Amino acid sequence: MISRILKLEDGVGCEFGLSKWVQIEPSMITAFAQATGEQPESSAPDVAPSFLTLSLLSQMIADAVPRTEAESTGINYGFDRVRFVTPVIAGAEIRGRFTLAKYAEPQPGVIETQWNVTVEIKDEEKPALVAQWKNLRFEKDTATLAQAS
Repeated sequence: MISRILKLEDGVGCEFGLSKWVQIEPSMITAFAQATGEQPESSAPDVAPSFLTLSLLSQMIADAVPRTEAESTGINYGFDRVRFVTPVIAGAEIRGRFTLAKYAEPQPGVIETQWNVTVEIKDEEKPALVAQWKNLRFEKDTATLAQAS
């Protein structure tokens, strides 16, 4: 993984990591549908809701791009673009591929990143989704964290 040899700020344009495969179990689809009130389509009950795939990005980035020792926390800052390309079927395995598109330090102790993300489906040619995802990372200094909020 390049994240182990390259500083984040020097890696714009570089692929930083690839997450482990995550199997989409039918129980995940059911639990997500119950939590969000999303009803599965009767013609395709084994298709995972697109937002289930999107919600797994946090798990995938934690696996693919480990936090630095100086970081205390990271938060989702939003998306500039999300496209759901291919449906994910129950039992399929997916993984995230993360390329750093932008890096900025808007204030001391705060790092803003934008990731180009592709969620791949094992043994499929087309991805499940592609996205431009923004995150904020905060250094451990709690005074900086309080100022940023």
